[in-house]
Amino acid sequence: MIEQSARRPGAELLDVHRLRLVESAAPRLSPEERLAMNEVWDGLVRVNPSFFDGPVLVCAAADREGPHDLTVSWARTTYRHFALRRVPFSTSWLPSFFVAVLQPADDGRLLVGRMANSTAAPGRWQLPGGSLEPPECDEPLDMRALHRHAARELVEETGIDASPDDLTFWNVTRAGNGGIGVLFRAPSLPAKRLRECYEAMAAAETAQGRDPELDRIALIHSTAQLPDLMGPHADYLEPIVRRYTEANGTDVSI
Repeated sequence: MIEQSARRPGAELLDVHRLRLVESAAPRLSPEERLAMNEVWDGLVRVNPSFFDGPVLVCAAADREGPHDLTVSWARTTYRHFALRRVPFSTSWLPSFFVAVLQPADDGRLLVGRMANSTAAPGRWQLPGGSLEPPECDEPLDMRALHRHAARELVEETGIDASPDDLTFWNVTRAGNGGIGVLFRAPSLPAKRLRECYEAMAAAETAQGRDPELDRIALIHSTAQLPDLMGPHADYLEPIVRRYTEANGTDVSI
């Protein structure tokens, strides 16, 4: 996914208990927007040939239906759409719609990962996860589909093979650019096991001539450790880590 520029003051947790998903029409681009988007995308691909213009979902709207209910309207497009963030006159730009997984260690620490140089957000620390893709065939995009996608992102990026049924819906975040992220919590595992899974996955990717999407992982106890993670951070990371550690009584400096 292409990293998007900020269009809001900061990320926040929305404290959602019930989530409703509704498909909407894809954004309609003016000829000028489409031309500019294609020019930006072609330039990005020349710099990083690993960029792939595959199908992806974007967030068309996120509306409160009650104190803890949220309706997310999503639309189908391709990754090329995110190039519009670099087009100053674009009015059709829509932010991402993604899933992310909180993977705890059995000592309460939380796993975070750093995006590799081959990705669109090199060096950025974030939770395992990624942009949602359109459902296959006539399958609905519902919570079960989001559970499956989150489990797939977790194993692809960390090697941790959790069943979708073992993931628990945790909350929803709104990123600073307006993107909506659905958060899941995975079962706790020993820290040694988490590192072994990641190292085995990374070795297998390297053997196939591919770079792991996360080139490094870390286990953190609290927000006090975030400055130790050198490089940019996803803006949603700090409020998530704070809420997680406060809820689990692990918000301590070490």
